[in-house]
Amino acid sequence: MSIFPKRLQKLIKESGKTQNTICVELRVSKQKLSKWKNAYNEPCLDEIARIATYFGVTTDYLVGLENEDGMKVNHDKR
Repeated sequence: MSIFPKRLQKLIKESGKTQNTICVELRVSKQKLSKWKNAYNEPCLDEIARIATYFGVTTDYLVGLENEDGMKVNHDKR
């Protein structure tokens, strides 16, 4: 599973909000949120930006380019 679904699941859990509330506030269907959480689908760039803003994190954090401390993650495998 990619990093995005794991981070999304964590943010949802930590928010203390119901998935229904999150769907309404993000303006997405329950099906779409479920597909994101279960790695069946990925959000588009606009949706990633909206999710990041909603949860108060960076887009880099959501997609795995930085860790929880805001430090950039080195994905260079050389």
